[in-house]
Amino acid sequence: MSANAKDELKTDTDITRIPSSRQHSSRFPYVHKVGKPPKQNLLTELMTSFKETFFSDDPLRPFKDQPKSRKFVLGLEALFPILGWSREYNLNKFKGDLIAGLTIASLCIPQDIAYAKLANLPPQNGLYTSFVPPLVYAFMGSSRDIAIGPVAVVSLLIGSMLQDEIDPKNAVAYRRLAFTTTFFAGIAQMMLGIFRLGFLIDFISHAAIVGFMGGAAITISLQQLKGLLGIKNFTKKTDIVSVMRSVINSAHHGWNWQTIAIGISFLAFLLISKYIGKRNRKLFWLPAIAPLFSVIASTLLVYLTHAQDHGVQVVNHIKKGINPSSVDEIYFTGEYVSHGFRIGVVAGMVALTEAIAIGRTFAAMKDYQLDGNKEMVALGTMNLVGSMTSCYVATGSFSRSAVNYMAGCRTAVSNIVMSIVVLLTLLLITPLFKYTPNAILASIIISAVVGLVDVEAAKLIWKIDKFDFIACMGAFFGVVFISVEIGLLIAVSVSFAKILLQVTRPRTAILGKLSRTSVYRNIQQYPDARQVPGILIVRVDSAIYFSNSNYIKERILRWLNEEEEKLKQSSQPKIRHLIVEMSPVTDIDTSGIHALEELFRSLLKRDIQLALANPGTIVIEKLHSSKFADLIGENMIFLSVADAIFTFAPKTTEEA
Repeated sequence: MSANAKDELKTDTDITRIPSSRQHSSRFPYVHKVGKPPKQNLLTELMTSFKETFFSDDPLRPFKDQPKSRKFVLGLEALFPILGWSREYNLNKFKGDLIAGLTIASLCIPQDIAYAKLANLPPQNGLYTSFVPPLVYAFMGSSRDIAIGPVAVVSLLIGSMLQDEIDPKNAVAYRRLAFTTTFFAGIAQMMLGIFRLGFLIDFISHAAIVGFMGGAAITISLQQLKGLLGIKNFTKKTDIVSVMRSVINSAHHGWNWQTIAIGISFLAFLLISKYIGKRNRKLFWLPAIAPLFSVIASTLLVYLTHAQDHGVQVVNHIKKGINPSSVDEIYFTGEYVSHGFRIGVVAGMVALTEAIAIGRTFAAMKDYQLDGNKEMVALGTMNLVGSMTSCYVATGSFSRSAVNYMAGCRTAVSNIVMSIVVLLTLLLITPLFKYTPNAILASIIISAVVGLVDVEAAKLIWKIDKFDFIACMGAFFGVVFISVEIGLLIAVSVSFAKILLQVTRPRTAILGKLSRTSVYRNIQQYPDARQVPGILIVRVDSAIYFSNSNYIKERILRWLNEEEEKLKQSSQPKIRHLIVEMSPVTDIDTSGIHALEELFRSLLKRDIQLALANPGTIVIEKLHSSKFADLIGENMIFLSVADAIFTFAPKTTEEA
């Protein structure tokens, strides 16, 4: 061996030779010490945490080492992504966007009119919302596939919450509060993006969203019984009990058979079209144009038969012309500002959650990255501008986005095409909707939201996680039996409760050795794993914080007591060593250190040696900083469970 090699071996502080009595083992000739990382100062640690939380994507990276002129261009492209991808735009892409835009326009026009009624707003406001917001999003959004406009769930949420503050019959005040709500929804969404707080929406679990959407779909469908059955006096409440009571009470004198015939027949047509479109992807255009065809056919039917004279309720009038300014109608002072702010934040968060989920879904399908914070700024800006142009809260529509995707959209230009078609509709066609029956709008809404009831997703949630299923059902029944707001509150509350439960009551496990290996695994998962005589190995599957440190200490002691009771009954040797496997422990705080100190002293009284295995960088640094490493002894902190076992029970290791 060369002199340099000998010097390297002598100065290697991470390897300790086992005493000569143990050197005959070829499997474990060395026990490695746990490396002690260099200590970081507080400012560096805080800056690292701050960067990982808010700037993990390093948004300033493209600007580094660039001239000022280039930085200005990059800044504009960051704010308006269309300036970047438009340079590569060509006729082939435009063909795809044109077809997709025309297809989603045929779907959005009847939906917009229907969703506006769901929000208790004039039908033209629904069309306004599919004109200005999609244009703004096309310039600022980063998703290529999302289709912007009013959606059923947000429309219901706004309608149910606004009518609790102002009677929809007071049309002017109600409309002003709707614009105020949209204004604050846009502000809330923008602030989340600007301050890079998008991670907050991830606190609402997928299970809670599935339950909330399903409950909202049921509630929305029940609300449409008014239009589907031709009922004039209908409850303002959204819970299933109140709605069904209102339907039953009106059965003798409030139903209209002509309305029922129109509504049920076209609802069947819409559902069959949707079924055919799902079975044959080449016919995706059929369910897309079915709503517009239904509106045209039913309107013509009412006009020719004069059904409005026989009790069939119709739209009557849609205001002609483009979006009028509504800046002066927003409440900036007075008692309704607080109501607008509260409802706006709730509606904005729901709209944001839906849009981000849709955008991420289609981005994954086409394999491109979606910048969540940019999306929030884009969505917030479009709602802010929309509130000033007679729109209410807009977001990404799943049904329209799916049609947009299947129609072959290539970029956000499909939204621009859709907006132009809506503009032409507002300028030229709106008087033709005069005889459109309300029943057809109810049918369109029901056919659109029926897909939100995802039974298969609920079954999967039940199989995977029972607590998730409770969250799902809590949100579902909260929406159906109480109100949309309460259902949303339950969804958020259960999601947070799950987080708290997992943080305060983390999992622990007893480990055993798999035969013919140096691997130690959970004995419940691997029944063949054999525990080492005289040694108890416990794994902690969580960071150790003030919220769970006392529980972890007590749970380890309970494991110890249970094992000692078993050993006593079987007359086996007592436990002399307790090894805590700490590889899953990502962090530890002061309370966690104190809990380990208490555990060490408690074990010391019972003549049991505590050892730690494989603590991570942050954990080992804190163990040294707190002097706990000195208390337990540095030779009791091991790189792996196998090293600890070899130190405490070499004969057992060699036999295995």
